[in-house]
Amino acid sequence: MKKLTAVFPAVLSLVVILSLTACGSAAGSGFGDSQSASQNQAPNTASSARAAAPDSAAGKAPGFDTSKNISVTAREDGSGTKSAFMEIIGLKGKADPENVIIQNGTAGILAEVKGNPAAIAYESLGYVTSDVKMLKVDGAEATTENIKSGVYKISRPLSIVYKEAALDNAVNSAFFTFLQSSDAQVIISAEGYVSTAENAPAYTINASLSGSIDISGSTSLQPLMTDLAAAFEVFQPNVSVTVGGGGSGTGYKNADEGVSEFGMISEEFSIEKAPSCVHTVVCKDGIAVIVHKDNPLDSISAEQLKNIYDVDAEAGAVTKWHELIK
Repeated sequence: MKKLTAVFPAVLSLVVILSLTACGSAAGSGFGDSQSASQNQAPNTASSARAAAPDSAAGKAPGFDTSKNISVTAREDGSGTKSAFMEIIGLKGKADPENVIIQNGTAGILAEVKGNPAAIAYESLGYVTSDVKMLKVDGAEATTENIKSGVYKISRPLSIVYKEAALDNAVNSAFFTFLQSSDAQVIISAEGYVSTAENAPAYTINASLSGSIDISGSTSLQPLMTDLAAAFEVFQPNVSVTVGGGGSGTGYKNADEGVSEFGMISEEFSIEKAPSCVHTVVCKDGIAVIVHKDNPLDSISAEQLKNIYDVDAEAGAVTKWHELIK
């Protein structure tokens, strides 16, 4: 999938040449609670266990035990990825199923699925690595093309939240403008996210600009924002941008309380969560449904996903892999 650290150096090199700046690059793809544009950090993980189910597979794989319970894995409460996923599959506001495995952050989700053959989980498409397996949903692959066309339904906006007055500051306003520039769209598209800006203009450097910006929130948007911040620092070498995580809940709170100039969220904007703020979409991202690489399942339906994650599914709940792998 998107190897952030592999794509960004090439894009950043182009930015350096275009800006005629001799600054060094600062990039990374961290999942952590706090990082500058040149730092990486990984979130903590947590655990517990349960079962649920997927769709059609191309036959049983040798060594895969289909009699096992499905280990239903979910993000922590407050995660924008979780909020978006649950709403899309028709479970908005519902509690997790009994014995669900909760992981705090992307790194925890990927580690759980990689190490647990019975696991199923969901995570930002921008984070999914080749050591886990993505499932088709209703026959559609999770690709940028399918997200942009609407064929792949499990997708959401990645946005920034901010006070309108914050843009009265020249440094904040310049960064906001950069996010909507063609230079930013190159990075967004190169890293596999879906650009939403049409005919975006090139960014214009302001040589007199200096200051600092603090950004915090969604760990789904964090690595892309870190790369965008690093590119902006090349254009504007006298500006320092710090990008931290914490989840969408943190993004709402920090923007609303003025702790951060910009908060990051990975769900539809909710004015109730940040009454003093407005929002702007940075890009769109898919939410991939993932399983262990040895799992023979290839595809799942949205209805089956709902019955896996629905605490009230009762008789309709799917809890064993053999119910999906025939």
